[in-house]
Amino acid sequence: MRDLDLTTLRLFVAVCTTGNMARAGEQENIVASAISKRLAQLEDTVGAKLLERRRHGVVPTVAGETLLEHARGMLASADRISRDMAGYSAGIKGQVRVLASVSSIAESLPDDVAAFLHQPANRDIRVDIEEHLSRDVVRALKEGSASVGICWDAANLEGLASLPYHADHLAVVVYPGHPLAGRKRAWFEETLEYDYVGLPPGAAVQTMLGRAAAVSGKAMTYRAIVSNFDAAMRVVRARLGISIVPKEIAAPYAANLDLRVVPLRDPWARRRFAVCYRDLALLSPAARLLVDFLAARARTSRANEEAVPGD
Repeated sequence: MRDLDLTTLRLFVAVCTTGNMARAGEQENIVASAISKRLAQLEDTVGAKLLERRRHGVVPTVAGETLLEHARGMLASADRISRDMAGYSAGIKGQVRVLASVSSIAESLPDDVAAFLHQPANRDIRVDIEEHLSRDVVRALKEGSASVGICWDAANLEGLASLPYHADHLAVVVYPGHPLAGRKRAWFEETLEYDYVGLPPGAAVQTMLGRAAAVSGKAMTYRAIVSNFDAAMRVVRARLGISIVPKEIAAPYAANLDLRVVPLRDPWARRRFAVCYRDLALLSPAARLLVDFLAARARTSRANEEAVPGD
């Protein structure tokens, strides 16, 4: 088999993603006829039919699905090579792209990355952080489009390597005067009689709460759905509902917005996060240093928490 052309593979991925050669051509700035010719040559190169024409577009065949998975990995590797080499040309000795859940970014990750970068040995390393849902972090790692991820460890991590990261504890946030405001702790089921302020349905917190409500045989009633924790806290302050968010995120808002934070008693309310990657051997030296640092930082944090008696 002749060498595969990355440009043709990129066009193939675009066609599979859009399901249409014309739309792929608009996306990649090339005419559909040129794409069709390249993909015909690709099929000849691999010796298999890759696309099936249907009434409203094209879909990959079984062989096409296999090539699609490999193509995404190859293109991701090529993009990483380009970014890493650009980093060297700019005087940066390493560049790491980290995909992370919103909770990890709102809680500990920025401080941990800052501590890593402040070490003299790491001054020539650049770390870029992108916010994604946990499920999207896992998918990107498996596809090879990112090297390091931080996500909820209850996500499907099969096929990935992982190390323990920080943990948090879910709590119900209420306004002063709410029936739960004077409680030190509460069961999740006790909150189900009130209206909620929720995050988007795909968020890990919402997925967990929906399952817990289903187990109790009750439903959650949402008064508002917002896009971030800051907005959720402000809607709670307006007395439109209660919200369940990590205690570590809610605490800073409590004093500023005059809110009450009541930790949940349920065992599942303590969530653990993980530093994930496909294979240690595939990580760049800079990424490996960052993974080791984050894992060590989390171990130190856990040791300090265990040394302090709980409430």
